[in-house]
Amino acid sequence: MNESSPLSSAAPSGPVVLDVWCELQCPDCRAALDDLRALRARYGDRMELRLRHFPLEKHKHSFAAAQAVEEAAEQGRGWAYTEAVLGRVEELDRRGEPFLVEVARELGMDAEEFDTALIDGRHILIVDADQAEGKAIGVTGTPTYVIGGQRLDGGTSQEGLLERITEITDRLLAGQPA
Repeated sequence: MNESSPLSSAAPSGPVVLDVWCELQCPDCRAALDDLRALRARYGDRMELRLRHFPLEKHKHSFAAAQAVEEAAEQGRGWAYTEAVLGRVEELDRRGEPFLVEVARELGMDAEEFDTALIDGRHILIVDADQAEGKAIGVTGTPTYVIGGQRLDGGTSQEGLLERITEITDRLLAGQPA
């Protein structure tokens, strides 16, 4: 039986896991995109970047957007969809769910299935579970990163976070403790 804490990372033989607690209506999460792109470029398949949902009550479309990401992932375009929506936070704020479906259509996904998923709520349990886990480990805002058992809050500033995540990742990949 594996008794790992909720803040644990992948086993040393697998990729390093970076959980990113995010919400798609968050300007700070949009600002974090460049760092996430840099990490993906640097580490490739040696890092598993997992988007975790943490919709904030102050953003009325964030819960629907989290469900939309899950549908995009099911259609094989989760990361592309995440980037497309985060790049247009203001438009999501203004237009809500119709905008989410439109982005799916722009990316060549099945927009009707997308719309149906938002109506039938098939991804709600995933979003709820992520949010509950986030609360349990002390996530209070977005973006929040968890890597190697360490939680890093990017909601106040992204300053220095890329360097810190890189430092932790390099140590973990070398088999050293974070």
